[in-house]
Amino acid sequence: MSGKKRLMTIKDIALQTGLSKGTVDRVLHNRGEVSKQSYEKVMRYIEESGYTPNVHASLLASGQSHRIAALLPNHEPGSFWELFQNGLDKAEENLHGLGLSILRFGYDQYDIDSFRAACDELLASAPDGVVTAPLFLNDTTVLARRLQEAGIPYVYIDSKLEDDGYMAYFGTARYQSGYLCGYLLADDRPVNQAVIVRIRRDKNRLSDPTVTRRAGFMDFMLEYAPDCRISNLFIDPNDPEDIRKELEAFFDAHPDVRHIAMFNSRIHLIVDFIERRGLQDQCRIIGFDNLASNVEALKRGTVTRLIAQRPAEQVVMAIQTLSDKILFKKDPVHRDHYLPMDILTRYNVDYY
Repeated sequence: MSGKKRLMTIKDIALQTGLSKGTVDRVLHNRGEVSKQSYEKVMRYIEESGYTPNVHASLLASGQSHRIAALLPNHEPGSFWELFQNGLDKAEENLHGLGLSILRFGYDQYDIDSFRAACDELLASAPDGVVTAPLFLNDTTVLARRLQEAGIPYVYIDSKLEDDGYMAYFGTARYQSGYLCGYLLADDRPVNQAVIVRIRRDKNRLSDPTVTRRAGFMDFMLEYAPDCRISNLFIDPNDPEDIRKELEAFFDAHPDVRHIAMFNSRIHLIVDFIERRGLQDQCRIIGFDNLASNVEALKRGTVTRLIAQRPAEQVVMAIQTLSDKILFKKDPVHRDHYLPMDILTRYNVDYY
């Protein structure tokens, strides 16, 4: 047959060959469990008829449906995890017509029991694939083991567990991003004192998502600013009064500190204090992620640099990788997919 090949569905082929839709599906998607005679019959018909299978339509015609579970922290509008939510929304649009849906499971990122309950709920839903960002490392290890035992592929975003059976990772190189933070903070000037502002997380200290970034930062400082005294300051992100008191006490005790780093997305939490204290023109402050509140502080010059990591893109690529695996048995070419570490300044952020 000359000209452009027509498209067909699994149902079309089944009707023409006299085989079941299930048999045709197994032939087209190389699932095995089909006789040589049936295989040759399907392939011969496709070749002789001049048709080419429409894979998307075939998936719909087969009546199959698949589900990907997304396990992410609950969040407030304008927060870091909303950027990932935007990625989930975009990924869901991309899946339209493929017979694949996204199940969303949320939890309180400060409560280990909430995380464990969400894991149990996720596993009970029997998903075909899972995407998650590990915050509670030990319990994420437990979840990973249960997924492996069930034969469910899973993909990490934002951060990952090393020596683990994940199918793929999408995010920045965490250690290197901390090293980069050290470079941006201290490379071109002497630094005698610096402070790392940290979030006071769950009461049992089971969640520490910035540990790898801190390691990279500390290694840079040990190499290039070995005499620098580095302090750690913990704040409660949900208590503005606690933030004020902790910052006041610290800067009263350390009046000469002018170098500040924060390895999560909440550098905006200290901005009001820095500006009220009149330190914005004296401090070098490095934070992460292009939240609107962070960007506004960057534009005003209070925050010196932001390191951004494209959260929405991480999610879209993770969901696409899982859908390729679930629908087409396609494995990713690379296991670790490192996204750029984008350095934002007040002069380029409007174009990001």
